[in-house]
Amino acid sequence: MNKAELIQSVSSTMKTSKAAAEKAVAAVIGGIRQGLRKNKTVQIVGFGTFSVRMRKARQGRNPQTGATITIRASKTVAFKAGKALKESL
Repeated sequence: MNKAELIQSVSSTMKTSKAAAEKAVAAVIGGIRQGLRKNKTVQIVGFGTFSVRMRKARQGRNPQTGATITIRASKTVAFKAGKALKESL
């Protein structure tokens, strides 16, 4: 399912226009993004938890030359599915 399909699903579930559903989906995504930006976890009970994790610096290889390169430390987003979501699958 992509974003357009999600908007269509929200629109039909809420029995509203696609524009209103798009605003609702954008608000939820924006809220999750804002919570993660503050290096916090975003927990949605019954769905799962989004969190920010740090990746350590590590060694890698340039696939074209085979030379060893250093990959910088970085932040990444992690998602852990909640119990209700796991059981629904």
